[in-house]
Amino acid sequence: MKIFHTRKQFLVFFMPGFLLGIIYVNFIAGKYIAEPGIFSDYFLDQFQSVRVEAGEYIWYLLKIRAVPFLALAALSFTKLRKVSAVLFLVWTGISAGILISTAILNMGISGSLLCLVGLFPQFLCYIPAYLVLLWHSYTAPQSHWNRQKTVFVSLAMAVGVILELYVNPALVKAFLSVL
Repeated sequence: MKIFHTRKQFLVFFMPGFLLGIIYVNFIAGKYIAEPGIFSDYFLDQFQSVRVEAGEYIWYLLKIRAVPFLALAALSFTKLRKVSAVLFLVWTGISAGILISTAILNMGISGSLLCLVGLFPQFLCYIPAYLVLLWHSYTAPQSHWNRQKTVFVSLAMAVGVILELYVNPALVKAFLSVL
């Protein structure tokens, strides 16, 4: 099957993963979802009272944001670039499906809103950075990596980490205080 080279085709790989994540939560991991977790009242109450230490949190953020990004970036310059882009999109879809389904099962609509608040505003920077890298990985050798892409992707990821470090905790706490 020939897939056309458009950015919309990324949904062809993301959406089946998303569906798999939903199916996993609803049919396979049902008993684990019922256990207390990050969407429990206790955890959410604890989060509201905790002060986020930026000096410690930055290292955690760099680990969970930079390591996958740099791994994907390194793979994008190998022969495995297209496979790694597809696998990343499927994995991201599965993760999103599990997250959203778990939130909705535990908290209802407010759980899905909490997920949106938890991703905002940093994902406004992360998504374009990843899309540029994924597009390069998927269409290489037709597309070439250049300095502009490097600067854009680096700045977008850096701004995303800064937003996640300083802005996101305040937004999540504000949202939780309204619940």
